[in-house]
Amino acid sequence: MKTPAKPVEQKPAVKFTQGNISVFVPFQLNKFNLKTVTKAQIGKADMALDFYQGLMLGIDSAANSGLSFKVNVFDSRDDNSQLAALSKREAVKSSNLIIGPIFPDGIKYMTTFSEANKMPIVSPLAASKPSEFNNPNLISVVNDIEQHGIKVAGYIAKQYKADQAIVVLINTKKSSDEQFAAPIRKTFAAKYPGFLVQEFSSTYVFETKMVKGKKYAVIVCSDDAPFVAPSLTKLHKMKNVSGYPIQIFGHPNWAKQTYNIEQLQNLQTVLSSSYYVDYKSKSVVEFIKAYRAKYEFEPTEYAFKGFDVGFYFGKLLAKHGASYADFIIKENYKGLHNDFDFGYDAEYGYYNQHLMMLQYKNMSLMQVD
Repeated sequence: MKTPAKPVEQKPAVKFTQGNISVFVPFQLNKFNLKTVTKAQIGKADMALDFYQGLMLGIDSAANSGLSFKVNVFDSRDDNSQLAALSKREAVKSSNLIIGPIFPDGIKYMTTFSEANKMPIVSPLAASKPSEFNNPNLISVVNDIEQHGIKVAGYIAKQYKADQAIVVLINTKKSSDEQFAAPIRKTFAAKYPGFLVQEFSSTYVFETKMVKGKKYAVIVCSDDAPFVAPSLTKLHKMKNVSGYPIQIFGHPNWAKQTYNIEQLQNLQTVLSSSYYVDYKSKSVVEFIKAYRAKYEFEPTEYAFKGFDVGFYFGKLLAKHGASYADFIIKENYKGLHNDFDFGYDAEYGYYNQHLMMLQYKNMSLMQVD
């Protein structure tokens, strides 16, 4: 006679009652001597403070779903020896999530810790390629330049007919220009081989090779203002004096630079972007009111980015508890500054796939895709 198997004791699942988040922000409080402090130092600290304030508002808003959060905030000082000391702290080791460091060097430094502890780390502001870090637990929020190139190529292919258009890259071949040009070139070759793609080192060389009867989608791959400004003037003349149908696609950094807006608008200029705030939207208006009420300041770009990171990851933790990472690629988010739609790569982690296209209209940038 068999003895009945002992019933296996079911341990009750540990209830997830508190999300532990560690935040590494380079306030650099140790560096400021008010007599010698520079504007650049203050600028870096300002960015860190704005991001932190937006982040905390985002986490607070997520806490309204009923989960309490323990947020440990550390001054990473933009210094790896400080990160080494922080990594040894129990509060950091027992976190569910680390947000920061903000700069690429710090993110790189934290890779070993992140892998050893299987700790998800959010890179909230760096536009570096995730492949530079080789960390399967890294969550990259900002799109890298390769993604911008792929997005621009796809947008042009959708807007133009291959037999009626010529795609032109104005590419000085400087390494920064080439980083933007290479994915555009590759995407056309692989996905849209019907398009004729030409490449010139300047608008002057391009002008000598133009043909009538074709529409031109011209991508200026540079963000070097002394090169871009005269190039725009030249392209403006080629369109309005010589009569060539030209539309310009610019480097994503143009959104933060100042060029002749009449020329940009006349050339129907389009930029890819991972940052755009619609100040008419209800959620943006509410955020600005809450930010002003709490901090008595206007929110900057970094405050908007901080809020979206805090709210998205706070909500994931509140909804899914300790297993929240399983849902990063499943749950998209419509943010104040960009949407989050994460893909995953087993070597370099989670990366945001969502990018917008902005066009100069009514003397400002407006979202067109």
